[in-house]
Amino acid sequence: MSISRTAAGGLLLCPTEPLASRPAAHLLRQRMVLAPAGEWTVLVPVDTPWRGAEESVAEVLAGWGSAVAVGTPWPVLSLWWEDGRSGFALASGFRRPAAYAWDAAGRPDGDPDAMRTLAARLGLDPVLDLEELERLTRPDEAADGSTRMIGLIALLSRAGMALPAGLSPGESADRLRAAARVAPGARTVEGSGWRDAVRAELDAHGAWARRTGALQLAAGVPLVVWAARRRSPGWLAAGALLVAHGAAALASGRARTPR
Repeated sequence: MSISRTAAGGLLLCPTEPLASRPAAHLLRQRMVLAPAGEWTVLVPVDTPWRGAEESVAEVLAGWGSAVAVGTPWPVLSLWWEDGRSGFALASGFRRPAAYAWDAAGRPDGDPDAMRTLAARLGLDPVLDLEELERLTRPDEAADGSTRMIGLIALLSRAGMALPAGLSPGESADRLRAAARVAPGARTVEGSGWRDAVRAELDAHGAWARRTGALQLAAGVPLVVWAARRRSPGWLAAGALLVAHGAAALASGRARTPR
């Protein structure tokens, strides 16, 4: 399948089971369909906030991925395509995200070191797998954007990822949502209030989540300031999420600490 020149869509992927991913999905306050993807979990947005907005689907998904990754012990990978372009962003805690893209003709656009980071953080083979990832950063007149993305997904299968049927690069957000809803083991997660979301994460991760609250608060405040100056709604939402979640986690942690 080739990537559509007009369709825009994307996926969030977590290298963990759906049960562990649910608290993180709640924290986004976005309606998501969660489905098993091999040893991973795929999160498919129900809504499309990038339509009619200043931000691209890549920026929106990168913001969501970064916000989720700060509150989880595993990295979050976003795959996206829009106007013939395609790419990925990998967020891991407070570390610098790694991102790479290709235009419709398959021409690389990004720092080749992103592939090295991707391989290291996902536990891919540092020699054989990395060599194939680096091929995706070299000029190839026979490879368009679709070929590049399909090659990336094939390599991710070595890390245990297997996308359900219908979740293919180039599909529109509507088609992705429809396919995700009929995937085996899929379920829809509604965006919940901060109190419910924090309680869910505390139940899932215990003391680790409470310790992370302080870090989220520290990261969220400067991110909100930076995003406001840049007028970036997606990153502003991510920063606000971190601030609210960090503050709520700290408050819940104090409330649960025996006196």
